[in-house]
Amino acid sequence: MINKKLDNHHLIIGAGPVGLAVAKSFKEAGIPYHQVDADDAVGGNWYHGTYKSAHILSARKVMEYPDFKMPEDYPDFPSSGQMLAYYQSYASHYRLAESIQFNTKVIRINPIIDNLWEVTFSDKTIKTYKGVIVCNGHHWSKNFPKYEGSFTGETFHSKDYKSSDQLKDKRVLVIGAGNSAFDIASESARVSSKNFLSVRRGIWIFPKTFMGKPLASLKVPPIPDWLRESLIKMMLKLTIGSHKEYGLPKPESKVFDRHPTVNTETLMHVKHGRTIIKGAVKRFLGNQVEFEDGSREDVDTIVYATGFKTAFPFLPKELCRVEKAHVKVYGFSMYDTYKGLYLVGWMQPRGGVGSLITPYANLLANFIKLQDKVNCPVGMILKKMGEPLPTSHLIGGAQVIKWIEKTERKIDAIEKEGLKIDKDLDDFKNKPLAPNSEPLQIGMQVY
Repeated sequence: MINKKLDNHHLIIGAGPVGLAVAKSFKEAGIPYHQVDADDAVGGNWYHGTYKSAHILSARKVMEYPDFKMPEDYPDFPSSGQMLAYYQSYASHYRLAESIQFNTKVIRINPIIDNLWEVTFSDKTIKTYKGVIVCNGHHWSKNFPKYEGSFTGETFHSKDYKSSDQLKDKRVLVIGAGNSAFDIASESARVSSKNFLSVRRGIWIFPKTFMGKPLASLKVPPIPDWLRESLIKMMLKLTIGSHKEYGLPKPESKVFDRHPTVNTETLMHVKHGRTIIKGAVKRFLGNQVEFEDGSREDVDTIVYATGFKTAFPFLPKELCRVEKAHVKVYGFSMYDTYKGLYLVGWMQPRGGVGSLITPYANLLANFIKLQDKVNCPVGMILKKMGEPLPTSHLIGGAQVIKWIEKTERKIDAIEKEGLKIDKDLDDFKNKPLAPNSEPLQIGMQVY
């Protein structure tokens, strides 16, 4: 076991789209950092977690980094392979990979004396850092709902779905109503002998395009929320129609209260009779599945497209402040009672992450430089200045950009408030915590 001190370095965990953007900003800002990833290459979920036929849901223009455009020959909705190539090109262009330690998994992160952070890796190495930026993503900790009885057929999570070969000539049940569920159900409809889709609640279904343009790239002028909601519902009524036409339950939430499902292909398969909509699963009876309406179906394979948990298994319980699927942090990443810990990328913005994460990564670099000037946590300053805690993991892209721009403009005011707090506060120190004896996962069912 080697204990190495990197007291002037920050550790970036993860080399997916978010971790790469943070690394680039730190590099340009002159912030010393060390980056690790459990995989053997960059790309995160685009490297290890997508199926072959996957394409992005939002438009290319809102998924790309604003300072690194995607190739002009990319389509509006690039494939998973094209997205991976893009992130690899980004890392190569900015020479980020040379600073990443691959095949390195973080086991524990612990606040220790002197406001430092002790990190234990899977090879039993221990290193001490000035701060830790967690970019471990939110598409890896699989969520499995529990049902009465037992199923004797094959089961797997959507995370483990790679191609339609896994469904060929089988009686398939896909459980879920999100984007992965509809994508896999669409592929199953082409190759399975029978295809069922279990939807337990109403969800809003969006088309990928409207009037020939990617829906996510359409410019919407500043209008009241109620008017935006009304216009979207009108558009959906014209393009999708009524949910009951497909045997789907009517949504009970507002349009943007939950992540919409962007897929109309499954609706076509319903109309073709290739996909049969079922309600919530009640119990398993060997190779049969009974649904809440009392109907039963023989099934060979169940695909759990039932979402993921928001999880930080390497953090002490006191630092896993997760409610449902959102993390209770200020400034989208910081606690008010600890400094040096930043939880980044847990949100699911409407639109694309690329246009948001670059300006946020630049703001994060400024937060870290600000933290060097004040003793109290930056999160404490934001709380004092009236910054609210998030109430959802879903957030509008325009809302985030507006917040980033506003916060950038008041960095000096935040510093001034921090120095004022320092005068009224005894010398602030992070409270050292004992590591967990077992990994911790906190989250919710988000399917």
